Amino acid sequence: MNEDVSNLSARLTPSAAMIMEGSVDGSNSSSSLAAASVVPSFSSVNPWDVALCVTGSLIACENAVVVAVIVHSPALREPMFLLIGSLATADLLAGLGLIFYFVFQYVYQSDASSLVSVGLLVASFSASVSSLLSITIDRYLSLYYALTYHSERTMSCTYIMLATTWGASLVLGALPSLGWNCLRDFASCSIIRPLTKNHVVFLSVTFLFVFAIMLQLYAQICKIVCRHAQQIAVQHHFLATSHYVTTKKGVSTLAIILGTFAACWMPFSIYSLIGDLSFPSVYTYATLLPATYNSVINPIIYAFRNQDIQKALWILCCGCLSTNVPFRARTPSDV
Repeated sequence: MNEDVSNLSARLTPSAAMIMEGSVDGSNSSSSLAAASVVPSFSSVNPWDVALCVTGSLIACENAVVVAVIVHSPALREPMFLLIGSLATADLLAGLGLIFYFVFQYVYQSDASSLVSVGLLVASFSASVSSLLSITIDRYLSLYYALTYHSERTMSCTYIMLATTWGASLVLGALPSLGWNCLRDFASCSIIRPLTKNHVVFLSVTFLFVFAIMLQLYAQICKIVCRHAQQIAVQHHFLATSHYVTTKKGVSTLAIILGTFAACWMPFSIYSLIGDLSFPSVYTYATLLPATYNSVINPIIYAFRNQDIQKALWILCCGCLSTNVPFRARTPSDV
């Protein structure tokens, strides 16, 4: 029995392992909890946790720049930039959550800190994925309703999406602290303690649902882009080769966006559905780390490639350009 417990303890957080080992040895539970608060030796630091912490630091730095640029630039107040700002804010919190998780794992261990750090990660990554969906919806609307896109109705729709995104994400992040956790029932734990198996399955199914919606929307966007490119080619008497190149560029951009999102999050989502506490923890790390890379790539795809954000970043960093320089108006063909 001691061998079974040691195997289970290796897949829990250090504090949980101490508690379980203490219960088997017959020691007092209060002494086990006290021992869990002792600072552990850094010689036993898990390299995977270090990788997550380093990735979190990179995520936080990247997205802090994007948030600062959007907040600093009054010209970046269109719906598209508000949604990009929401995505950057969510990813910034996700990066900070990974750093806090590392600190709480190896510096200050307690049930409360575990609930807070994991809750922050759930809320921030949920907001990140939801913001990606909102950006996809915005891009679809800007193409499908090109003539009426720049209207107050669009701005109201943006605010509704932002409120829904952050409201739902905060609720999902608060659930572990409100009692939906496995701190008192190790058998119900998922691959990520202290989240329950049902909680993780719900999050994974929700992600797959969001991905299906994004796939459908980007398929519609691809059709609209191809139709627009063909119409422009006919109106301006472009060659068929020019039309092919324009269409291929738009489709390639959409494929990169959707492919990157799927490659980062799909392995972890599928593993969350089939994995449990008996699986080796290396499988969890090997699928979770690529998922965090999505927050590293998001600023590159959605922010730093945008000409208006590039210009605002140049002004913020160097002040070499006049703040009166006009920003390029967004056109329905922007994807």
